[in-house]
Amino acid sequence: MTSSHTFSTQNLAHLFKFLSQPPPPQQFSKQLKMLLIRPLRNIHRDCRAIPPALANFHLGTISPFSSTSKSRQPAHEVKHLTVIGAGLMGSGIAQVAAQAGIAVTVHGMNEEICKQSNSIINQSLKRIAKKKFPEDQAKQATAFIEAVNKNLKFATELKNAVDHQKTDLIIEAIVEKIQIKQELFKALDHLIENPNTIFTSNTSSLKIADISQAVSAHRKKQFAGLHFFNPVPQMKLVEVIKTDQTSDETAQRLINFANQLGKSPVTCTDTPGYLKSPKHLRFIVNRSDEDARAGEATKEDIDTAMKLGAGHPMGPIELSDYVGLDTMKFISDGWRESRVQSGEIDKALVEPVKALDQLVRDGKLGRKTNEGFLKY
Repeated sequence: MTSSHTFSTQNLAHLFKFLSQPPPPQQFSKQLKMLLIRPLRNIHRDCRAIPPALANFHLGTISPFSSTSKSRQPAHEVKHLTVIGAGLMGSGIAQVAAQAGIAVTVHGMNEEICKQSNSIINQSLKRIAKKKFPEDQAKQATAFIEAVNKNLKFATELKNAVDHQKTDLIIEAIVEKIQIKQELFKALDHLIENPNTIFTSNTSSLKIADISQAVSAHRKKQFAGLHFFNPVPQMKLVEVIKTDQTSDETAQRLINFANQLGKSPVTCTDTPGYLKSPKHLRFIVNRSDEDARAGEATKEDIDTAMKLGAGHPMGPIELSDYVGLDTMKFISDGWRESRVQSGEIDKALVEPVKALDQLVRDGKLGRKTNEGFLKY
């Protein structure tokens, strides 16, 4: 590993490996400081040396599956989408789909949750409109927001959230409990008459094949994972996760759908965590918190280093607050109970984070409560 305190192409290669395959706990802090904290002082200058192709791919602006050629446009574009789950993730997915001109129905548990989802979406749209249109183009900004809202509707009853024939794609983004997900998809399998409707889960902690056990043999061919990243409007990467029974046509349709949204799709095997795993995020958060407490780096320094050095729109601390500290704890606790014992993941990746657990006990869950690791 290079000892340079600035970002060279070699540093970047080590950094990408570090992010995808975190080192053992005893080496983590040392490598974090070498790769991120020390180069922070010179990061603006050195990031200019990143090869454009490498930078574009990492930042999600190009993809081996992306295409802007009219001759390669998908034959079966998604026109009708149902998003099950009206939290931050579900709302974000619904927003980007509606912006792409797709008719979207969001299913929430009750009217209040649906109202909150609508508010989340419109607050995001206002931020986009503010950046997109100058002050003297207020009418255009309003028209933009209204056009997106015309593509959105909400439903509290599952039967009203889907069209038996027209729904092209269903994306589930609910609580990470396999029994609840299986019950949902079993109900959807009975409701949907269109044999070509694709069922997907946005899960990052459960195996898609396990969830799909609730549906018919035919539907398993149209069942896959479709994993977006928070915040959805900003993050380009989308993971398409195939099971052994997912058809190639289904995977291709999902790749096409991601391109419809202006995202950069990649295909992944059906392994919990997929590419940019929350288990790695939690591990980084744990070590980052220890470094911050030891005075080796502030939380803000760590987030800034990750954003500027790795091209992430959010650092691990801020992203954890955005996802929700209760959600982070829920996922990691579930993995610790099931997958550490089976040997699927290393125990060190899901060790309890004392600071996180205390914040959850105190009701400081991140952005949604205006305080988590950081204050808002």
